[in-house]
Amino acid sequence: MSRKFSVAVAGATGAVGNQMIACLEERDFPVGNIRLLASDRSRGRTLKFKGKDHPVEVMDENSFKGVEIALFSAGGGTSQRFAPIAAAAGAVVVDNSSAWRMDPDVPLVVPEVNPHAVAGYTKKGIIANPNCSTIQMVVALCPIHKKAGIKRIVVSTYQAVSGTGQKAIVELTEQMKAWAAGAPMEHKVYPHRIAFNCLPHIDVFGANGYTKEEMKMVNETRKILEDHDIAVTATTVRVPVFYSHSEAVNIETREKITPAEVKKLLASAPGVKVVDDPQNAVYPLAIDAAGQDLTYVGRIREDESIDNGINMWVVADNIRKGAATNAVQIAEILAEKYL
Repeated sequence: MSRKFSVAVAGATGAVGNQMIACLEERDFPVGNIRLLASDRSRGRTLKFKGKDHPVEVMDENSFKGVEIALFSAGGGTSQRFAPIAAAAGAVVVDNSSAWRMDPDVPLVVPEVNPHAVAGYTKKGIIANPNCSTIQMVVALCPIHKKAGIKRIVVSTYQAVSGTGQKAIVELTEQMKAWAAGAPMEHKVYPHRIAFNCLPHIDVFGANGYTKEEMKMVNETRKILEDHDIAVTATTVRVPVFYSHSEAVNIETREKITPAEVKKLLASAPGVKVVDDPQNAVYPLAIDAAGQDLTYVGRIREDESIDNGINMWVVADNIRKGAATNAVQIAEILAEKYL
């Protein structure tokens, strides 16, 4: 592609923002000019892009003049305020927060699943990046849904602390050090200690007893797969892992499909790698998915408790495919087809 684009990264100093910058460079996105934006706390900092230092600017109402694509990872409140400003200035916003995901006028996009939805950006100038746990699950389930139709999904997640942010990574590290030293383990980020523990609590609880994270998976899955008849139930759990979310996914299909057929489908599916040789202890691991962009699927087997049931284990890097890489892939579609 000969044309280059003016790109802004909002929330550039955060974990996902940093990874967005890295992905733009790794994937050789045609950046003509890059603008790195953050809050006043990052005033005076510089970040590298393609070997050059770039100043971090404090984001304000004038930050998006001349910007064509704005990648946002600055939190929901910031996005609600600044995404419309960026869009009004002429940028197409790809937003990583939950602020716009369920807006009917904002496409919710996973490029391997519904790239055609990008075309809907013209309504508000905003495209939403889905929840990290939703992304990896629908990448794995989309080929099956197209082939056999999915009637019901039951998913339990095992989510890395990096999904909460840098403070959670530090908290787990410090707790592990304290445990090794025989010292008290303090917790501030989570309501309980996370080291050597599992917390069935991600985001706040709603009146129905589910957390916001769980309901994100329910609602986003239906929107992305464009099928609101799919029954979805989720339990999301935070585990003491630094990077990569793991998911135990159980599906009931409308038509019969065998594990062998599922493996064959997924072996040729975009963005998926089948890792499934349990007899030799080969299956997806969080430590192997970390730093990668693929969604890894294994433990594919029949659910013998129902007629049309399949179980699988799905793992992906939540900072890369679950956030930054997915956003840059959306930007690539914009650059190639729409801008």
